[in-house]
Amino acid sequence: MDQAGRGASAIDAGDFKLAVTCYTEAIAQNPQAVNYYTQRSKAYTRLSPPDHQAAFNDAELAVSLATKRAKRELIADSQLRRAVTLFNLERYGDAKQCLQWVKKLNEKEKTVAIWEMKAEAKLKGLEDGDERAKVTVEETPDVDVPKISVAQNTAKESTKTVETSVSANTNGTEEAAKKPTAAVQPEGVQTHPSRIRHEWFQTHDTVVVTLFCKGIPKNEATVDIKQGSLDVSFPLPTGSDFNLSLDPLFAAIDPSASSYKIMSTKAEFTLTKSTPGEKWANIEGAQPIGAEENSADGDDSVKRAVLSDKSNNAGPVYPTSSKSGPKNWDKVVNDLSKKPKKDAKEGEEDPSEDAGIEDEEGDPTTNFFKMLYKGADPDTQKAMMKSYQESNGTALSTNWADVSKGKVETSPPDGMEAKKWGQ
Repeated sequence: MDQAGRGASAIDAGDFKLAVTCYTEAIAQNPQAVNYYTQRSKAYTRLSPPDHQAAFNDAELAVSLATKRAKRELIADSQLRRAVTLFNLERYGDAKQCLQWVKKLNEKEKTVAIWEMKAEAKLKGLEDGDERAKVTVEETPDVDVPKISVAQNTAKESTKTVETSVSANTNGTEEAAKKPTAAVQPEGVQTHPSRIRHEWFQTHDTVVVTLFCKGIPKNEATVDIKQGSLDVSFPLPTGSDFNLSLDPLFAAIDPSASSYKIMSTKAEFTLTKSTPGEKWANIEGAQPIGAEENSADGDDSVKRAVLSDKSNNAGPVYPTSSKSGPKNWDKVVNDLSKKPKKDAKEGEEDPSEDAGIEDEEGDPTTNFFKMLYKGADPDTQKAMMKSYQESNGTALSTNWADVSKGKVETSPPDGMEAKKWGQ
């Protein structure tokens, strides 16, 4: 476990002295990590006795770094920590101002309302002209972010002043202090941005994306897995961010069943397909998955196009060998999709089993297809719809296993030739 991880564990365990020491050493390795400063600020606040000034200094650094990174969420978290430290320093006017900036960045932050109430209560008890009510803070503090060499010196000084509760950690700190600066292996991305690459492969149920990059900072990496996209970002040593955006994906995925793992040399993202067995031709698609409802309504759109009552009354009539003459298949499918009428009221004539379906000249073939569609399972109904639509009304199949394999070609009756409209 790295020093930042030990620091987080120390905070969870209530050992705030050890947490300060661990985060100080983590900052010595990576002085650009916003989260290290906010966490050490919390640890300073919870020391006994607390060091509110040190906590405030760390919060200021965190806000400055987060602003340079232009990360809205990081800025909001850092400003909130800054507001808390200002409140603890009895600078209530400044604390309230910082809370306003947090609300502007993140309206859903629940703790803002609590701290606002506390600040308002303190301000109401102050007399006019009280220094504690004044607002002197700037939205972005003017502070210098320590470089690696400076941060290492600061770490040594801080380690001396903070008494650690674990002797093994103290020994490790002394040994680290003896090592020359050049021997320290900096944390963070070690792969040149131009050499960072990603690959993907798929299984029956998943799509696996692998991002090849050494030293991705786990605590600062942002991974956003949605139904139709994958977005990954993390800071680079240059101060900018690396971003991988696969949007839109080739097909929909299940975010709740998907996962990712960040390792020392790569990051692996396992995306669970919404449709198991679906073969992806590429990792990215051409159409936003947000328009997924269009595909979900695909059958309905076909039905609307074929069955719409507002379409021309006279649908296409295809040649047939039926003794009863040509069939208006549009009307057949339209009739099949209608819902049965409600039961007849008392005193009225009892409806027959198929009273809700209008009969087309009492033709037995038409009635047969009506009954077939009405009593069919979903796969059979899909097969009938797909075969009819794709074959331009020249074929009607009930075998979904066969129809689902590909497009149903137009099959005109013997002696007839299929031509495009206008030919």
